[in-house]
Amino acid sequence: MIVTPESIQSNIAQNMATEHLTVVGDGQHFEAVVVSKAFEGKSRVQRHQLVYQTLGNRMREEIHALSMKTFTPQEWAAK
Repeated sequence: MIVTPESIQSNIAQNMATEHLTVVGDGQHFEAVVVSKAFEGKSRVQRHQLVYQTLGNRMREEIHALSMKTFTPQEWAAK
């Protein structure tokens, strides 16, 4: 199965409430920007773990490189 930015974005959106979500990539390397209230009070590692959970086994089996920028809505508004 070919991994697309759209399929990754869809997985995240289906499993996590987001205020803003973009995923770009070339089929091998992907970068996601995720803004969610779920990140409030969480460390960067905890935020990434929440996103990884939305992707489940795809992180081990299909997605080889995913970098993330994670923000709370307040952090995103300040950017």
